[in-house]
Amino acid sequence: MRVVFSFRPALAPTLGVLLAFATLSAKANEGAAVFSDTSRIASIGGSITEIVYALGEEGHLVARDSTSSFPQSALKLPDVGYMRALSPEGVLSVNPTGILALHGSGPKETVDVLKKSRVPFIEVPDHYSHEGILEKIRVVGKALGVDAKAEKLAAEMDARLMAAEKQTASIKERKRILFVLSTQGGKILAAGSDTAGDGIIKLTGAVNAVEGFSGYKQMSDEAIVTARPDVILTMRNAGPPISEDELFANPSIASTPAGTARKAISMDGGYLLGFGPRTAEAIHDLAVALYGNQVTD
Repeated sequence: MRVVFSFRPALAPTLGVLLAFATLSAKANEGAAVFSDTSRIASIGGSITEIVYALGEEGHLVARDSTSSFPQSALKLPDVGYMRALSPEGVLSVNPTGILALHGSGPKETVDVLKKSRVPFIEVPDHYSHEGILEKIRVVGKALGVDAKAEKLAAEMDARLMAAEKQTASIKERKRILFVLSTQGGKILAAGSDTAGDGIIKLTGAVNAVEGFSGYKQMSDEAIVTARPDVILTMRNAGPPISEDELFANPSIASTPAGTARKAISMDGGYLLGFGPRTAEAIHDLAVALYGNQVTD
């Protein structure tokens, strides 16, 4: 059963009550690192939920957000909404004893209310790197009071990531990748630095064809041609689908090496950009798609 909560005018009194309680426990919640009661945890962010399951601590979960679609059993939990479009009512209606949220959850107004509520709120950093994944695991483990389990999982993940990264270490000619987030309105929204798209490209031993900006931004036709990507990388099951026909019909993309060869790779968004327990496998799969038999085991 999938339960999605959304804000309605009728819930305004509820929000008023929440705000009334806001200042009562704000100081207690700020900087919290460990939940005092882990019996009913709301997990916000797909990688956070995956880590909880990987730690074998899923019995603590009372709800998850809509990006938490793996493992399959997580879908049985109530869905409190998309992590970037949460409502205080939706999250608090499941009566959590703690909220474990990935950095970037929002909107800011909702997070501010949740942080000031009586429910402890722990934010998990989200850095798109090898070390960032290990940090996530340790923060989640500490929050749930299972530091030893987290250290063991972090060590296993560290070894798997190092092995995955070594598979492309001997490749001399690095592919230039253009990560396209969307093509709405015929405009190419691409990944610059400091993005999950940029992070996975680097871990896979490839080069982000985009330079000069951070975040996701629309690219001009001239900038796309200048980027000279060898491959267009997109994701599935995360936002409006992007078809190859649509991509290669774009004149600027058509004139690049990727367009000439009609070379595009599409992978599940949560798997590709999750930066969680499955990232080593995602690195391997993307590397094989890019380099074929040049990838060494």
